Amino acid sequence: MLSHKKAHTMVDKVFDCSSAVYVKNVPRKGRGVFANLKFKIGDIIELAPTWGFDDTAKNLLDHTGLFEYYFVRHDRQLKDDPKTGYVVFGFISIVNHSSNPNAKIVWTDEESGAWARIVAIKEINVDEEITHRYTNISAYPDTINFVE
Repeated sequence: MLSHKKAHTMVDKVFDCSSAVYVKNVPRKGRGVFANLKFKIGDIIELAPTWGFDDTAKNLLDHTGLFEYYFVRHDRQLKDDPKTGYVVFGFISIVNHSSNPNAKIVWTDEESGAWARIVAIKEINVDEEITHRYTNISAYPDTINFVE
C-alpha cells in the first residue's frame, strides 16, 4: 500500500486537463463535448488510453450499447492488426460526429498500448461543440440519424 506522502507526490505529477472541456446535452444528439477554453489548430484537446478488441469481441459489442462508442482504426488494418476496434476511455468517446468537424482523432501505438488524441483542426472557441468525422458511419444501422 502506498504511504500518504508517496500517494500525494504521485498525484502532483498527473496533468489534469479536465477543466479544458465539459459535457452537456445537445438537442437531438444526446451528450456532446464543449470547449471550456479556446483551442488553436494543432492543440491536443484530450489524450486517452484505449482497449483494442478482435472480431470475436466486435460481434458481441455490436449487440450492446457500446456499439455507438467504439472506434475503428483504418491505419491498423493496413498492418494486419488483429484488432477490429478500440474503446476509448475519456471524453473522446462522446464527441459527436460532423461532416464539417473542428477536430480529428490521431492514434499512436506505445509500449503501454494504443492511445487516442483528439486534435483541433480548426480554431475552437469557448463553449463551441467539439466534433470529429466518424470513420465507420456506414456500419451504423439506418435507425441512427446523425444531426449536424
